[in-house]
Amino acid sequence: MDWSREEVEAIVADYLTMLTLELAGQSYNKTQHRKLLQAKLNSRSDAAIEFKHCNISAVMIELGFPYIRGYQPRSNYQTLLGIVAEEQVRGTRSLDDAALAAVQQPAITPVQTDFRKVKTTAPSRHDPHVLHEPRNPLLFKAVKRDYLEREAQNRSLGLAGEEFVVLFEHWRLNALGQARLADKVAHVSQSKGDGLGYDVLSFESDGKERLIEVKTTTFGRDTPFFVSRRELALSQDAKDQFHLYRLFEFRQAPRLFDLPGALDQHCVLDPVSYRASFG
Repeated sequence: MDWSREEVEAIVADYLTMLTLELAGQSYNKTQHRKLLQAKLNSRSDAAIEFKHCNISAVMIELGFPYIRGYQPRSNYQTLLGIVAEEQVRGTRSLDDAALAAVQQPAITPVQTDFRKVKTTAPSRHDPHVLHEPRNPLLFKAVKRDYLEREAQNRSLGLAGEEFVVLFEHWRLNALGQARLADKVAHVSQSKGDGLGYDVLSFESDGKERLIEVKTTTFGRDTPFFVSRRELALSQDAKDQFHLYRLFEFRQAPRLFDLPGALDQHCVLDPVSYRASFG
């Protein structure tokens, strides 16, 4: 049974409250929120509420916001959900303030003692839970924020992520018994400039170069990231050497997944902007 507007308004409002608290670094109890919410809903089960929260996460990504940790985005959502979320986001100043502060916050490279727990599997573009195109591509154009893009431009966060990957590659190669290669890992975006299309030069166990582009987010695994034309071209031209390391939940407990080779084999690429010139 489809959710009524009253139900959707209630669950979206509660989700935005939890998201604002999370972005502000304040604690909250999801179970308590769900129990209070159930009194406003039509006998919805815990599973139904959880699923709707995941739908809202997908909507928040479309709106340019991060989503609540633990609510993995599910993109096959009710059109009404997108409409109500757009309406409520327009009038939620505290969420805007918390999101802006979160994406602009400086970062430092965390002390990591157990790199064995860092790497995880990558999302798949064929996974039905992974966000693809919205139902109505024009639905969010007027209200869409750019917080995810602003986070991608956070130089402090980007640098901290790159430094973390340098440490990770040292550990990976040493674990493979390749201490000599580990000593040659280089942070090339700092030593040679950031126009190469990759940030870290590392190696395979046989000595072949591994070209690593690093993308870092404070938020969840399914948060979209941004790639330049140069990075995309390098991933295609040097597909046997190129790796994109996506670091996520960086401030809590950094984890990463690896996208080797051409990026268009892993991701749905959306051309979000164009260069306009007169010749």
